[in-house]
Amino acid sequence: MDVTQLKEKNAPYIPEDAPFSDEQRSWLSGFFAGINTRLLNTKGSDKADMPELVILYGSQTGNAEGLANTTVEKAAQFGLKGRVCSMDAFDLSTLPSVERLFIITSTYGEGEMPDNSQGLWDLANSDGAPALDNTRFSVCALGDTSYDLFCQSGKDWDKKLEELGGERVFDRKDCDVDFEEPYEEWVLGALTAISKGVSVPGGAVVVESAPKAPGSQWTRKNPFRAKLLKNEILTAHGSSKETRHYEISLAGSDIVYEVGDALGVYSTNCPQLVEDIISALGCSGEEMVPGADGKNLPLKEVLFSDYEIKLPSKEFISAVATGSGDSELHRLIKPENKEDLSKFMWGRDTLDLLLDYPKAEFSPTEFVGFLKKLQARAYSISSSINKHPGEVHLTIASVRYETFGRPKKGVCSTFLADRVGEDGDVPVYLMPNKHFGIPENDDLPMIMVGPGTGVAPFRAFLEEREVRGSKGKNWLFFGERNSKTDFFYENELKALEKKGVLTRLDLAFSRDQEEKIYVQDRMRENSRELYAWLQEGGYFFVCGDAYRMAKDVDKALHDVIQKEGGLSESGAVEYVNNLKKEKRYVRDVY
Repeated sequence: MDVTQLKEKNAPYIPEDAPFSDEQRSWLSGFFAGINTRLLNTKGSDKADMPELVILYGSQTGNAEGLANTTVEKAAQFGLKGRVCSMDAFDLSTLPSVERLFIITSTYGEGEMPDNSQGLWDLANSDGAPALDNTRFSVCALGDTSYDLFCQSGKDWDKKLEELGGERVFDRKDCDVDFEEPYEEWVLGALTAISKGVSVPGGAVVVESAPKAPGSQWTRKNPFRAKLLKNEILTAHGSSKETRHYEISLAGSDIVYEVGDALGVYSTNCPQLVEDIISALGCSGEEMVPGADGKNLPLKEVLFSDYEIKLPSKEFISAVATGSGDSELHRLIKPENKEDLSKFMWGRDTLDLLLDYPKAEFSPTEFVGFLKKLQARAYSISSSINKHPGEVHLTIASVRYETFGRPKKGVCSTFLADRVGEDGDVPVYLMPNKHFGIPENDDLPMIMVGPGTGVAPFRAFLEEREVRGSKGKNWLFFGERNSKTDFFYENELKALEKKGVLTRLDLAFSRDQEEKIYVQDRMRENSRELYAWLQEGGYFFVCGDAYRMAKDVDKALHDVIQKEGGLSESGAVEYVNNLKKEKRYVRDVY
């Protein structure tokens, strides 16, 4: 097939002698980050002749970056030359010269900017932020409706660009966890709007790029049914928690992961909770209702396997307020009372609302209409595939508590702990995280802060460095409640210390003494050496709780740098921002 034929078929051009397999040749739709593409058309126009569309992305795990690269290909069909840029590599002072701008961004933690976009966001909010009178823009936001500040980063950028004088040519699209279809709607509408007045070069425009490596056949929509090999409790008798170690077989799959990746795990709902909800609805469970795929199935079946029935959606809470006529609940659902509603709902689940507000009655079909699709849970992988071929390990805290007179359970954590027997099936798929992994240079130091189950990826990091024979120093900060009951992987970590793989291990068991001690306290105690490791080119990793721990660790890091570097507060901020730009300060927090 010659170049002309490829252009006519709207396919990428790959030389016949290129060393790619037939399978690789069929996977030509994506981009690797940073690849410089060349746009072609049948009249031979160079891409330099095409108007530019700048696509900025804010991404923590890679989803927004992937969509940004996909948008370049789609933009070519509208006669636009797409230029993808990470927000931390973009010069804000050049933005006024950008006539066409797309922003694709995720939201991290509780309404926060992704790490790679915080610096640009701060500049955009400074007094010296430029006017964007000549800039036309549109924003695509990725998020999760289970969080109060859904798609907040995208909303903030959308508002800020307008405040700076930009013209919104297409409304922002807020995408939930299933982002593929909403993104397709947005990108078609946004490209149509922003390309008005652009002449599409004659013939089909195609993209020449390096081929995208074939991915696994096992995806979020088609998970692999893996076998559970081991389910082992890590916490000792008397612990106030229950944390478990799982080993899952990947035999029979084509799943190959890197340290730092996560595993998506699908579960079913607790059978007892299903029965209790059916009873509260006054149903038999045999009523036919729409399942997640739109097909009618018995109520009992869809509540067990299709929908999220533990955490109530905002729509369901509003429906309960309306149906019950309760004035207090009506007050709480008003936008200005979001914080009060959050406090009220703490510890309450869907069944609590059905039991506490019996006047709010729902037919089976009405009820499932308020439910969201049961999503996979993402867990940091705690193993190196090079040390455990054909296996993937997870470190998960089993969520169990009692509120409002009823015992409650985590959906997926107790599915794994209680209901998947030996050799039982666990539907899984890989969730790559190319921004969270060990340094390419094996000689560089790593500082890892991973209290609780946040230690998971760092067990994998250490295993990988052990297998590689890396010379780089490794320092782990680990913390939990009590050393006697909650020292996860104690024997393994001490063995790695003895081998010299783990250079330093600093522990913070908060309840072993009267005054609580946390990982950030250990950081400050060792500030001189921590700063020295950073100065040597060290990487700083954080994994775990986003709400308190990650913020406290971030504050401690700034304090350490300011103190030991003899810097001002703004100087420490600049130092940390540079670490982020260099991908040497990386977080995986939740």
